[in-house]
Amino acid sequence: MQDFDLHAPQGDHKRKRIIGRGQGSGRGTTAGKGNKGQKARSGGKTYVGFEGGQMPLYRRLAQRGFSNYPFKKEFQVVNLRDIEARYADGEIVDGATLRQKGLIKGPMAVKILGDGTFTKKLTFRISAMSASAKAKIEQAVVGAGGGDTDV
Repeated sequence: MQDFDLHAPQGDHKRKRIIGRGQGSGRGTTAGKGNKGQKARSGGKTYVGFEGGQMPLYRRLAQRGFSNYPFKKEFQVVNLRDIEARYADGEIVDGATLRQKGLIKGPMAVKILGDGTFTKKLTFRISAMSASAKAKIEQAVVGAGGGDTDV
């Protein structure tokens, strides 16, 4: 291969398809829009759920009640038994260290649950914690003699 023999790979430059420029172009007359109808007209768009002028289903159905779905807060849960297995005494338990040790994925809120036994003295900086987890952590801290729990 020479320096002057450079060329793009085959199929790299695809020709733009020009429509609506007469019969000879192969894309004339209807210009790929079929025959007549709303979508063949200029500005003839429809929207999602459009039923040809009939009252759409989403407007025919009654709206009742309230859904909290858009406002719900999702937590990734971690059990105390997993923390007990992966942390050493004196370490800080927060989102970054939990992600580093493979207990959670992504930057989401974390909740500690009280499943399993817990004996280590750790510092917790977590957004949420169950009552049983809090009791076990406080019991471990009192048993070890001091410590922090920032919840």
